[in-house]
Amino acid sequence: MTSPFTNSLILTGPTGSGKSALALELAPLLNAEIIAADSMTLYRGMDIGTAKPTAGDRARVPHHLIDVLDPWESATVAWWLDRATAAVRDIEARGKTALFVGGTPFYLKALLCGLFEAPPVDEGQRRRLEAEAEAGGPHALHARLAAVDPASARRLHPNDVRRVVRALEVWHQTGRPISELQQQSWWDGREPRFRPGACLCLTLPRDELYARIDQRVAAMFASGWINEVLSLRESVYPLSREAGMALGYREIGEYLEGRRSLSETVAEVQLRTRQFAKRQLTWFRGLPGCEPADRKLTFERWVQTMAAGSSRP
Repeated sequence: MTSPFTNSLILTGPTGSGKSALALELAPLLNAEIIAADSMTLYRGMDIGTAKPTAGDRARVPHHLIDVLDPWESATVAWWLDRATAAVRDIEARGKTALFVGGTPFYLKALLCGLFEAPPVDEGQRRRLEAEAEAGGPHALHARLAAVDPASARRLHPNDVRRVVRALEVWHQTGRPISELQQQSWWDGREPRFRPGACLCLTLPRDELYARIDQRVAAMFASGWINEVLSLRESVYPLSREAGMALGYREIGEYLEGRRSLSETVAEVQLRTRQFAKRQLTWFRGLPGCEPADRKLTFERWVQTMAAGSSRP
């Protein structure tokens, strides 16, 4: 069985690392079109806070899987992977290369490793676990997970209640840890899902990354992010659970409710974004086939190799 992604490329990296700008430079040189591997740029109307490619960027290089859902809709990893597969086939049918760009860890893992056959959602069990987390606090629920699935407990923060609940839900349904089942999801076809060197993680010094994040968050506020959140809050439909997890939107909502000052809100969003970038880096280090690279090495691995006559890294 041949992977649909054998000839694709992935450029990932933490938020604020400059991967989107680099991808715009790389795509014409690679004869590539971009597929967004970002769980938040899927949503219409969430433009500023998700650092979505501009209309000019998308006119310069075709982008796929951006603005495909309304913010009250939900998207699963399986849903995204199905559409990513279709996008790759469409791009390659026109003689071009698919370049995945984004930093959503679960999307990247699905690309690199495939998806395991998860049991369906048990709504009753999920509601009971969520009620338990609300009554006893997330740390108590996390302790329960640690007792039955220590590998998942080490990976998940206690405050990541949604994924802690899902891990416990799977354990209750199957009697097996989700971490064990996920190990069985790795690609076992005759060919690798991606070729060596096809997935590069853009890296830069931690101090530089954090400074870029702080500057970008400040620029987002200056560009009208508060008005964007206000418009979303005035919609007839509330944000879906998935869209509501986008960085900064909840904090700005709290500012609009008078729960903190503007300066406190900016500082809080900057802090949470830096923390998210740190978690991303931890994820990327554990992804098989994901290699760290700076801008220069990325060009050497991809553009210069292809210019020398090889069609793929």
